[in-house]
Amino acid sequence: MFGLFGKKSGGKNPNVKQDDAHTYRVRVRTKRHGEIVEFRFTKSAHIGINDDGTYLFRKAVVSPKHFDRGELLVTFDKRYNVTATTGEGVEFVPVSEWED
Repeated sequence: MFGLFGKKSGGKNPNVKQDDAHTYRVRVRTKRHGEIVEFRFTKSAHIGINDDGTYLFRKAVVSPKHFDRGELLVTFDKRYNVTATTGEGVEFVPVSEWED
C-alpha cells in the first residue's frame, strides 16, 4: 500500500557509479591542480570490512601529471549501499558530470 513494498528512491550516492552487482567507479578532482583521477573497485578485491560490520573502500590518490596527493573513502552499509563519500586533498566529481 502506497509503495510499502516498492523500491525506495533516492538511495544512490551521486558520487559513485555502480557498473554491475560487484563493481563501482568514482572520479575525484585534486584540490591543488584540478586533475581528474578515476578509480574502479570491486566488492571481492578492494572493499574491506569495518569493525562495526559495515564496509569501506579507502584509497590513496596520486595524480598522474602533478603528483598531487590525497585520500578518498567510500563507506557502505551491510547491504553494500553507499552511505558516505569523503576525501582529503580531493573532491568527488558527481556521476552526472562524467556519465556518457
